[in-house]
Amino acid sequence: MEIQDLKQFIIEANGEGYAAEGNEKEKKNRIEEPDGSKTIIYERGEWKMVDNYVGGEPYAGMTKIFFQNRVVWSMVYYGTVVKEVNDFGEIYEFLKKSLLRMPSDYPFRGPKEFVEGEWKYINEWIGEVEQFSGEEKIYLNEKQVFGTRYLGGLVNER
Repeated sequence: MEIQDLKQFIIEANGEGYAAEGNEKEKKNRIEEPDGSKTIIYERGEWKMVDNYVGGEPYAGMTKIFFQNRVVWSMVYYGTVVKEVNDFGEIYEFLKKSLLRMPSDYPFRGPKEFVEGEWKYINEWIGEVEQFSGEEKIYLNEKQVFGTRYLGGLVNER
């Protein structure tokens, strides 16, 4: 497995996963699990992405990337909207727009920054795709309304 191929697949799968939620492709790939969580599966050739998340508000999840039927990469994440906000719809729609702008060299969540009108997405991370951690935040009119922490990297190497 080549790291560049992994990065490319993560970005491709992201575009077919949660960030694409609501479109017909995502609906076809989403499974409502008995425990109330949702699983989104995307496959191409020897690659497969399985993203399982629970929530609502707050939410948590785990994304796994398989190559040749073996898990090779994983990321866990936990996020929430600030307690003062009760309408989550616009926040999560802006999050999806941000996630679709995932940088090709650093495919963890969204870009370093994305601004649209009064909305602002900031993503700070350390590390490379092999091992990383980070935090994303969404601001509305300069006030933080959302945050997610995440970490992950290569697995099953030894």
